[in-house]
Amino acid sequence: MTPALTVFALVAFAANSVLCRLALGHGAADPATFTLVRLLSGAITLAGWRMARPAPKAAWRVPWISAALLFLYAAPFSFAYISLGAGTGALILFASVQATMLAGAMGAGERFRWLEAAGLLIALGGLTYLVFPGLSAPSPVGSALMVIAGMAWGLYSLRGRGSADPIEDTARNFALAVPFAALVSAGTLRGAHVSWRGVLLAVGSGALASGLGYVCWYAALRGLTRIRAATVQLTVPILAAAAGVAMLGETVTVRLVLSALLILGGVGLALAGRERGGVDAVR
Repeated sequence: MTPALTVFALVAFAANSVLCRLALGHGAADPATFTLVRLLSGAITLAGWRMARPAPKAAWRVPWISAALLFLYAAPFSFAYISLGAGTGALILFASVQATMLAGAMGAGERFRWLEAAGLLIALGGLTYLVFPGLSAPSPVGSALMVIAGMAWGLYSLRGRGSADPIEDTARNFALAVPFAALVSAGTLRGAHVSWRGVLLAVGSGALASGLGYVCWYAALRGLTRIRAATVQLTVPILAAAAGVAMLGETVTVRLVLSALLILGGVGLALAGRERGGVDAVR
């Protein structure tokens, strides 16, 4: 079950990337409004799913930390792309996610094997090669925001490994993240703008790619080590690029094919290294 949940979650992450790019990259919505609609639609969808379940509901807890981390991923991510190119933003985001989750893994005593390390380096090299044409001297503010987003998502994922009820926990996280987004939206009201296209893209991002995708991710995390959870996320840029080719008419390039081979090969090597065991790189 874990592999299927992981694949679904990663595809959802890639779809979310495409939807965000369509909305924010084409001026269909401002970052604050997009984030608010995204989180609100996710909260409503998950609340309906939660209420429709035949299982008895657990006592309400207040996971403010996870909700704050969800918000600290979603909002800075949207605002960062005002001043960052797609390639630069993707590299900073995924580097931050990897660093955070790997630090958490080592802090928790997980053993890092040499094949895993080699595979991770190959996959990161593939990611760098993929986004290299879009790299530029990054904006300090945009970079800081994207680092915050990456660290928040890494911590959110690490906390999700302890989820006993992914639907319940994700629904609460989204519901409690909405007030944070509303405050930011109110503070930036003078610059707010959104079209019906932007609303639909934000709802699709929140209700499907984020809401349902994050439930599956929380469920998958229970069967993944921290190192494996960090590594498999490096496939998301390739999936997003493939979606861009299929849905947006973007061109298949030699760079895309070669980087896909490097990333998928590196992730495969890292996963094989965990299965086979071998010599520990970090204890």
